[in-house]
Amino acid sequence: MSIKRSVSSYSYQDEYYEGKLDLEGILRETAKTGATGIELLAESNIKQFPNTIYDEAFREKWFGWLKQYGLTPTAYDAFLENHIYDNRRLCLGEQIEMMQRDLRCASLLGFSCIRTLVSTPIEVIEGSLEYAEEVGVKIGLEVHAPFSLNSTWAQGYLDRLDKPGSKYRYFGFIPDMGIFSRRVPDVVEEKWRRAGAKEEFIKMVNDAYASRVANGFTKIEYSLDLGFANMNYRNANGLGTLTEKFKEMGAGPADFGYLNSSYTYSWSDPQDLIDNIDHIIHTHAKCYNTHEDYTETATAIDEVVAAYKKAGYDGYLSTEYEGGESLRDTMIVDGIEQVRRHQEALRRAIEG
Repeated sequence: MSIKRSVSSYSYQDEYYEGKLDLEGILRETAKTGATGIELLAESNIKQFPNTIYDEAFREKWFGWLKQYGLTPTAYDAFLENHIYDNRRLCLGEQIEMMQRDLRCASLLGFSCIRTLVSTPIEVIEGSLEYAEEVGVKIGLEVHAPFSLNSTWAQGYLDRLDKPGSKYRYFGFIPDMGIFSRRVPDVVEEKWRRAGAKEEFIKMVNDAYASRVANGFTKIEYSLDLGFANMNYRNANGLGTLTEKFKEMGAGPADFGYLNSSYTYSWSDPQDLIDNIDHIIHTHAKCYNTHEDYTETATAIDEVVAAYKKAGYDGYLSTEYEGGESLRDTMIVDGIEQVRRHQEALRRAIEG
């Protein structure tokens, strides 16, 4: 068993949309970091999706690139768009058809799992498992902040999908390391400071976050209404109280912006990974700002890797750089350098 390194093509989104990198360029830059896996956002990085994937000539080119750069397909990022019509949402059967399309595309490109979002209904996942088994591609539910493992939210999926039967082996979790953030990312803090957030309010937000880390976050409970569950989670972790205090103190829009942004990050005990290792099929190694000394400012790389080592994790940690969205108002985003630094930080943690 071994922990391996991968890169999500999402990390290079600025370079891709600015035309600095094409799909092959993403693979080339990934290989330069020493990573041996590639995670793909096909809808973003493959033109004329999904038809191009069905083209044998494209697939020959794709597998040729993988061989050239020594990369293994790790995870295919799927997006269940259930509101593509103005007047209605897709019915269950249509959503399952979309999931099956993504499973087929992932299979054609050599991926062993797809990532689906936390908003994906259980019925869609369960209704797709038979086809997932047929094509040999697992469905991984992303555990993205502020959601968490060892919670009634995660248990709600396991109660339904952790059953006897071969098809149920094709469901698992994909933790996102944003759930292991010891602080709000520094680039996010600086973004709101540039927007006008005042120091006293920034300190209040940071102190409140540190208190939640020290004392434990109240976790999101399982609910079919994610919006309702998310608001309950925020209030249970002090948002309502802080909001009233900010109002009393005359806080401005940027102060409230930073306050609300802080609730999109969370801290979980890495023990959660050990407890759920049998259900974990891939990992998003979320990062926001990796410095020249290879320290990540928010996510607990060393603690997460140590937990995975203890659990005997045999899978990929896939760099997913997300700090650029907090920098575009002030500088040109360098995703290539950020991925390089983060991959080196992962290498040190894995090999150390």
